Amino acid sequence: MAISDSDNSLSEESQTPLLEGTVAGAVDYKGNPVIRANSPGWRSASFMIGVEMAERFSYFGIGCNLITYLTEQLGQSTATAAENVNAWSGTAQLLPLLGASIADSFLGRYRTIVIANLIYILGLGLLTLSAVLPSLTDYVDTNKSMSCCPKLKVILFFFSLYLVAVAQGGHKPCIQAFGADQFDGEDSEERNAKSSFFNWWFLGVCGSAAVAVLALSYIQDNLSWGLGFGIPCILMIIALIIFLLGTRTYRYCIIRDETSPFVRIGGVFVAAFRNCHATRSAIAIEEEACGTSHHSSEQFKFLNKALLSLDRHKEEGKVCTISEVEEAKAVLRLFPIWATSLVYAIVYAQHSTFFTEQGATLDRTLVPGFKIPAASLQFFISLAIILFIPIYDLIFVPIARAFTARPSGITMLQRIGIGMLLSAICMVVAALVEIKRLNTAKEFGLVDKPNVTIPMSVWWLVPQYVLSGIADVFTLVGLQEFFYDQVPIELRSVGIALYQSILGLGSLLSSLLVSVIEEATGVNGRYSWFSDNLNRAHLDYFYWLLAGLSAVTFAAYLYFAKFYIYNRPVNIVSL
Repeated sequence: MAISDSDNSLSEESQTPLLEGTVAGAVDYKGNPVIRANSPGWRSASFMIGVEMAERFSYFGIGCNLITYLTEQLGQSTATAAENVNAWSGTAQLLPLLGASIADSFLGRYRTIVIANLIYILGLGLLTLSAVLPSLTDYVDTNKSMSCCPKLKVILFFFSLYLVAVAQGGHKPCIQAFGADQFDGEDSEERNAKSSFFNWWFLGVCGSAAVAVLALSYIQDNLSWGLGFGIPCILMIIALIIFLLGTRTYRYCIIRDETSPFVRIGGVFVAAFRNCHATRSAIAIEEEACGTSHHSSEQFKFLNKALLSLDRHKEEGKVCTISEVEEAKAVLRLFPIWATSLVYAIVYAQHSTFFTEQGATLDRTLVPGFKIPAASLQFFISLAIILFIPIYDLIFVPIARAFTARPSGITMLQRIGIGMLLSAICMVVAALVEIKRLNTAKEFGLVDKPNVTIPMSVWWLVPQYVLSGIADVFTLVGLQEFFYDQVPIELRSVGIALYQSILGLGSLLSSLLVSVIEEATGVNGRYSWFSDNLNRAHLDYFYWLLAGLSAVTFAAYLYFAKFYIYNRPVNIVSL
């Protein structure tokens, strides 16, 4: 079976000439040109959405209640557990950079997805095995001495957990980019369908996450952690089978015999650095000779030095071209947007850590005799997304389009900015609710009784979860589309990975921030902001800090977005 998205020997000259109605740059599983009428994009993309829903069910099924497992089964403190959750989540979100690089340069997206899913299944299987081993609390409760079993449980648990992170590193950037590849950007109808694809992709992902949060958190808290980890493993096996069944329907991007895009872009920066002492007159002459003065963007003009050949010993043909310089500028242009999105990711990391710990202290009675798991409140994030995405796609966009005349209603950067503002408001709301929770604990004399439920309904937390979900519809979907669209075509898996790296680095920064604040505020026997006794802690201070950081970075984001120049003209302008 010839899968051409990873066949590096397929040269441009050897391809069958394009016929009318064919999709440029794409072939079917046999290596033949794709006839658009015979290969509708949504048919193939639906397989990707189904597989991603299974993967997100598995990922959120592990992550949503992970802090509870670490504190109750492994006996970790609240702060340590939060740091470990953030460290794992951050690693899982950063590894897609490596996975995307391997896919775009060597294996291709299809093969990378298959290999990553096999690793995913292995990781989930080992995670299930670790969960059925006796826990540390079992030994404490029965006064048994420590043996190799609890140590093996901890080692196996973290090994399998990070094996899942490695698998996600290959799966996450490729499956979404491969799904978007099923739509032809040169066709106006399919281009609009691609924009909707990102919305409905996110809807499907959040729907599966909502089910995972509700079902698996209940199973893990009330039935068995082994069953709670085993169900995702079975589902991932089914997902891999579904993905393979769609092999004959997919469009595969052609990898031509040319220099790796990483080498090209890296070569531009190296050449510009070597020529850093070049005079302006020499650069101007070279720009005029190459025609760069008419075709080059005005931003990052220092990279135009890469066009010069000042090194007499440089081999002929090694001078960077205009297109390579512009490609490097396009990647560099993304950095300010990437950097100013990091605080949003830090806020995002609180959903599965401190939000959950807050909920565990409140009255979670749904009906007499039945309490909902604290982690299940994350369902409201997914519910808000599920309800708001159709509103956004079917109502908001057409209304905005009437005013802006843009196919997408608003620009990608405007969409991201709206979500950032909502995220800052979410932190303000979270801080105010936490103040009320602390005051309620004082009012009823429960400050030094952390194991007693505070007589305050858990539904007070719902607004901050809902605001988080609506913010995600704007910012996360916007970032996905932005980083996919604005990178060079050959680096689209890397573009998705760059989006993932925002969430990954944000989680790691959250872990670092928690660690620093824990050390700074917990000295001399004082209760830290993240004390195990949350009635003595000050999560409200932490939320106010995040609200302030969100406001500062939002202002910086507006500045950089205002001057951003889009890489490809698609009837949109900067913010």
